[in-house]
Amino acid sequence: MTLLQHELTDFKVQAFQNNEFHEVTKADVLGHWSVFFFYPADFTFVCPTELEDLAAKYEDFKKIGCEIYSVSCDTHFVHKAWHDANEKIAKIQYPMLADPTALLARDLDTYNEADGMAERGDFIVNPEGKVVAYEVISSNVGRNADELLRRVQASQFVYEHGDQVCPAKWQPGEDTIEPSLDLVGLL
Repeated sequence: MTLLQHELTDFKVQAFQNNEFHEVTKADVLGHWSVFFFYPADFTFVCPTELEDLAAKYEDFKKIGCEIYSVSCDTHFVHKAWHDANEKIAKIQYPMLADPTALLARDLDTYNEADGMAERGDFIVNPEGKVVAYEVISSNVGRNADELLRRVQASQFVYEHGDQVCPAKWQPGEDTIEPSLDLVGLL
């Protein structure tokens, strides 16, 4: 079953951001683009490399009106401890959401019941709170923030230009395709 067009459930979770704890709710993600970036656990191996990669691209996401929410089933206290103990994680400025009850992980079908952790998944959510793109991959393979940014940009473009589609490897400013009967079999 697909999660495309799945609307986020109502939620309220704690976050660690800018050396403070605060609450994040579904209402906070409505009205702008969001990426929910699930990872298995704090104090692990692949996760800090991915989160550091996202931290390096955070301003690029912000420039296009997209907030990043990293999510694990750890508590916000563990996020703070990891932030304080790890130089890669110390670079993070985006909200690190705590999902110890796995409410978000279950809602987006990334929760691994056997391990009690989220799988490695990222979800692009539109301003209405609906999933428009996602991927879930093996927990031992890291993701690429450049490609995630490109997918957000393409999702934003087709959201605003519903009569056009973005070809493979499309970048902002490049040509798109307006589907029509004339193009069938020519591309």
